[in-house]
Amino acid sequence: MSTKHVYSLLIVLLLIINGLYAQTITVGSYNIRYANKTDTGNLWQDRAPVIISLIRFHDFDIFGTQEGLKNQIDDLSVGLPNYDRYGVGRDDGKDAGEHSAIYFKKDKFNLLDKGDFWLSQTPDEPSFGWDAQSHKRICSWVFLEDKASKRTFYFFNVHYDHQGIIARKESSHLILKKIKEIAEGAPTILTGDFNGASDTEWYKTLAQSELVFDTQIQVQYPYKSNASFNSFGSTKALASDQIIDHIFVTKDIHAKKWGILTDTYRGKFPSDHFPILTVLAFKK
Repeated sequence: MSTKHVYSLLIVLLLIINGLYAQTITVGSYNIRYANKTDTGNLWQDRAPVIISLIRFHDFDIFGTQEGLKNQIDDLSVGLPNYDRYGVGRDDGKDAGEHSAIYFKKDKFNLLDKGDFWLSQTPDEPSFGWDAQSHKRICSWVFLEDKASKRTFYFFNVHYDHQGIIARKESSHLILKKIKEIAEGAPTILTGDFNGASDTEWYKTLAQSELVFDTQIQVQYPYKSNASFNSFGSTKALASDQIIDHIFVTKDIHAKKWGILTDTYRGKFPSDHFPILTVLAFKK
């Protein structure tokens, strides 16, 4: 085979490979820390403009938030008018309590369906799950259509309990069950604060399920110079390398980039978690 034919064949192969993963979206997961009035010197009114600027600069197409109270997610919507959102309060299924809200760009996506379930034995109603004693926990989801490509996919966003061990273990089993029931094999993205690093049973239940895959592992050079939980800059948290915020995808999606965004302002942290960013490519 001549050199000219070899080059031509290589070009064709590159075009085929690029075509398999042509469409990309930038996805984020961000625990924004609930508006706690005891966060002296770093209150929500101080942090909110920074979080809005951070999201705008990194230009997420879709991102899941955790811990936001109604006034907080309203503030984000005002500051980010190019995004639509979905999510209900975990305490009553309306506005009360923290939300696992999902934001997506209005000009890129159509909202086709939406819903929620609680991390408990009675997932269809606001409820405490298993050994979780202090908080009800919720997972919100949306079914989106990409306006340009007409591709459809599901996006789930969740916040696991921080105390109940059984609750966290069972939550992973429930999440997998619900993804199967709701998405029915469609491409799916799962974001959240899982309150567990890669050595926990509840993380392994997801990562080894062969239904969803951790995007960090898919990337050759993940940008993870810090843990994802920073505790507003405590020495212990910053010395850790544990990642408890994760983004999972089904087999029809693959990560091209993944990183922990360690943005600060005047030596302060916009939240007690760093946001996670990944660039995802859809198989054709």
